[in-house]
Amino acid sequence: MLVSLCMIAYNESKALKGLFRDISLQDYPHDQIEVVFVDSMSTDNTKEKMEKFRDADYGFANVAIVQCVKKNQASSWNAALMTAKGDIIIRVDAHARIPRNFVSRNVYNINQGEYVVGGGRPNISSNVSSWKLTLLAAEDSLFGSSVASYRRPATQKEYMDSLFHAAYRREVIQTVGGFNEDLGRTEDNEFHYRIRQAGYKMCCCPDIISYQHSRNDLKSMIRQKYSNGRWIGLTLSECPGCLSYFHFAPFLFVMAILGCSVFALLGFPMLLYILLIIYGMFDIVNAVGCCTMKNVQPQFILLPIIFPILHVSYGIGTAVGLIQIPWWQKQIRNSPAKAHIEKVKRKVAKNTIK
Repeated sequence: MLVSLCMIAYNESKALKGLFRDISLQDYPHDQIEVVFVDSMSTDNTKEKMEKFRDADYGFANVAIVQCVKKNQASSWNAALMTAKGDIIIRVDAHARIPRNFVSRNVYNINQGEYVVGGGRPNISSNVSSWKLTLLAAEDSLFGSSVASYRRPATQKEYMDSLFHAAYRREVIQTVGGFNEDLGRTEDNEFHYRIRQAGYKMCCCPDIISYQHSRNDLKSMIRQKYSNGRWIGLTLSECPGCLSYFHFAPFLFVMAILGCSVFALLGFPMLLYILLIIYGMFDIVNAVGCCTMKNVQPQFILLPIIFPILHVSYGIGTAVGLIQIPWWQKQIRNSPAKAHIEKVKRKVAKNTIK
């Protein structure tokens, strides 16, 4: 069974060394693995590193390198899907690390009758320092980042609404097509929504695990949260079914602060006090909870400040996205994105291995 292991990258030269080593060490027969790299017109030496990996000849069935002029993630993933020829297509992020049995465990679970599989995807930090471990603790916390179950190692087999670093039977891509190129950070939410609507289940398996490098500085993390929140706001007008109530919790928090502040200015500060006390309790409890983790650092004392910064950044981003909906909808009104989804579907079907 041929497996297409796909990865996209834009200026990720510094992040690729570890992942490339992981790919080269996979225990699944290399002559049954096709590696597909998509370079989104990087300005560093990302493409050169991809070519060096290809030329090293690790015995893979094929190593394809594609350049995608469009730099958004959906376009690059579509380029990967249209290139892949495998019976199983696996998506791996450039900031990922994968164990030796990653491909083989995905194949095993697909062969058990599943159509989309994946596993837990906890965060890790590169170039470990006290500050980076503090940011990693904030990212790993349910309070600081996300309640999504796939962010933590799976303890039992269960079906979820979404997976990270997932493996798909080719049939699934042939049925639902590719990614919606109108979307930014939420292209995978909408893609998985269509998969669920088509009747497929996404299985999170305890024997599959991969890792994702967290952002190494607070500024980058704030920028990421803001962008994630903005795309949640925009996506509400395009595909509300692919979002959950949890996506809007930071936005509601920001709106509650603004509303209670208005009442405080009008002479009724009690609502604001109650809101801040309740939030502060959750903030402190979760910061203390992080101190039960391994590698506790003195800078964990800053977590009660980091948490609200991340929440407010995400919430403001969502507010901005909601405000921008009319202009964004006008911009994508004549977009060929949905037609391109069908193009991907036809291309994937054409590349089917007989």
